[in-house]
Amino acid sequence: MITHLPLYVSLVFSLTTLLTVWLYYRATQQSTTTLIVLLSWMALQGVLGLTGFYQVTNTVPPRFPALIGPPLLLIGGLLLTQQGRRYINTLRLDRLTLLHVVRIPVEVVLFWLFVGKLVPQAMTFEGRNFDILSGITAPIIYYVGFVKRQLPHNLLFAWNLVCLGLLINIVLTAALAAPTPFQQIAFEQPNRGILYFPFIWLPSVVVPIVLIAHVAALRQLTRKQQ
Repeated sequence: MITHLPLYVSLVFSLTTLLTVWLYYRATQQSTTTLIVLLSWMALQGVLGLTGFYQVTNTVPPRFPALIGPPLLLIGGLLLTQQGRRYINTLRLDRLTLLHVVRIPVEVVLFWLFVGKLVPQAMTFEGRNFDILSGITAPIIYYVGFVKRQLPHNLLFAWNLVCLGLLINIVLTAALAAPTPFQQIAFEQPNRGILYFPFIWLPSVVVPIVLIAHVAALRQLTRKQQ
């Protein structure tokens, strides 16, 4: 764990991760299997983070991709299989939209990590990361689109597409700034924070859930327009 950070930073992020899992669980219409898979994955990554597994950064291949690689493969499997696509189609679009509010505390935590010299400025809203806009607009989109039912599907599709682009932007920035043999940017203050517990849950849990929320929404909206 990171000892020089205030305790509230780890606490806020841990609660944000749990909120992300809970909101996604609600979007799956309380799928027990999904919840078990998510909590098991969280536990595994938590143990690896506490043992310092990801803090060893000079290995080839680097260990960092093990944080996000398995979830990406799972998402790909869901899209490529008939059973997986059925699962995606059952996710509740309204709750997937509201889920993106978690991106607000995530961005606040990233700023705190930057102040603590654990991530580069490029990964914050003071740099090239505008992902906080997704979190700020999410409750508005939810209210107009699902409470008032006044948001056309094409605008909801566009919002998801733009927010997906913002997510990809910060993920690529984080990957290029990570202290691995393939680091390309932020050598003066690399992305070290997410190699420690509990922040390893950002690439391994929070980002994949946010990603599948956008993927599922775009797929469902595309099917409705056909």
